[in-house]
Amino acid sequence: MVGVCHWLLLLSISLRVWSVPIDRNTNAQEEPPQMEEKGEENVDTGLYYDRYLREVIEVLETDPHFREKLQTANTEDIKNGRLSKELDLVGHHVRTRLDELKRQEVSRLRMLLKAKLDSTNTQSVQMDHVSLLKQFEHLDPHNQNTFEARDLELLIATATKDLENYDAERHEEFKRYEMLKEHERREYLRSLDQEKREREEQRLEEMKQKHRQHPKVNAPGSVAQLKEVWEETDGLDPQEFNPKTFFRLHDTNGDGLLDEQELEALFTKELEKVYDPKNEEDDMMEMEEERLRMREHVMKNVDLNHDRLVSLEEFLRSMEKKDFNSPKEWETLDDKKPVFTEVELQRFEAELRDKEVELSRRAETLRQEQEILRERGKALEAQKKEYQQAVLEMSQRQKDQQAVRRPPPSGPNGELQFQQESQSMAQDGSQVGKVLVDQNGEVRNSLPAEPPQNLPQHTP
Repeated sequence: MVGVCHWLLLLSISLRVWSVPIDRNTNAQEEPPQMEEKGEENVDTGLYYDRYLREVIEVLETDPHFREKLQTANTEDIKNGRLSKELDLVGHHVRTRLDELKRQEVSRLRMLLKAKLDSTNTQSVQMDHVSLLKQFEHLDPHNQNTFEARDLELLIATATKDLENYDAERHEEFKRYEMLKEHERREYLRSLDQEKREREEQRLEEMKQKHRQHPKVNAPGSVAQLKEVWEETDGLDPQEFNPKTFFRLHDTNGDGLLDEQELEALFTKELEKVYDPKNEEDDMMEMEEERLRMREHVMKNVDLNHDRLVSLEEFLRSMEKKDFNSPKEWETLDDKKPVFTEVELQRFEAELRDKEVELSRRAETLRQEQEILRERGKALEAQKKEYQQAVLEMSQRQKDQQAVRRPPPSGPNGELQFQQESQSMAQDGSQVGKVLVDQNGEVRNSLPAEPPQNLPQHTP
């Protein structure tokens, strides 16, 4: 794409990243080799609507008419919203897809709002989504179902404003990081006794001095810095340095411009002189802040029209400046004053104390709620056991009642049948008192003979 389309790339639309294969034996004066597609790589701008922004532009680029208008428009046409009017001419399938993307974004924002309200314990019987969505400026909250020209205009305007403030926000985040680090250092030293504190202070000072012992760091954008990249990264002869060839080599997506990511890639060699992730004394957060400072320095001196891009013409003009050939060494963060004052640190520590008090209060509230839930759990468990015991007793009573009410068994013809034990007892009972007659016709008593009682005693 041309420059205007690439301006949208700064709005997080890094859709294609190209790599430049370098033949180390090729003459530097010759045209650079053809670029080959390396594949997609998404560069997150840090905007909370980065994905939505990226997907919208990806869909718009599929429409030939809009893509043509994008290539012929200038930066002002995009910023002031004139390009948004071309949305009415895109294909139906593109509009349908954009409508779907907007509904998904609205749904995502609603979930974020709900989570925020839940975290602050805000009770709301009826949530006014339209009013709440007004705090998000990158879409039209009054129309939550279709993507219109107004949505594209708001999306571009909001992203432009947010990206202009993004660097300042990154600097502020780094300042807070440094203040937190200093606060923790002081608190740790305060917790030690005198002897241990002196040893730890000496160790920290030695680490600081060790970090400062590094090779000379060339000023970003200077001839010395670019030639170092030309020689050590590109593998070319420094005596044959050619600015136009250098520009084309590092214009990795081939759009004729160097964006912020392409510029920052040029500073890697200088940063590696100062920062090594394997060293305890080197802070990688400081390295990213240093990278941002280098990029801002180059943009300030090279980006003449302030579109956050460097054209070939701007790049060549910068080499005519005195600073380009200056051998002045770059001042790193260690060489400059601290990024915060003592007053700012004290204010930051006061904020930390307030947050600690608030967290302690919320932790105590959660502990009490947890205790209440634990007691409720115990009561429910006891109630559950009582219910289970009652169910068992009820089931046993039902079984007993069914056993009592059970009728005696019946025979095949419906007659009652008794148990075999009952029948044998009846048979034994029928024999009692029965008269027996022997073969001579004499009656024989069937009763068992009793032993004689009270017989007279015979005397000899």
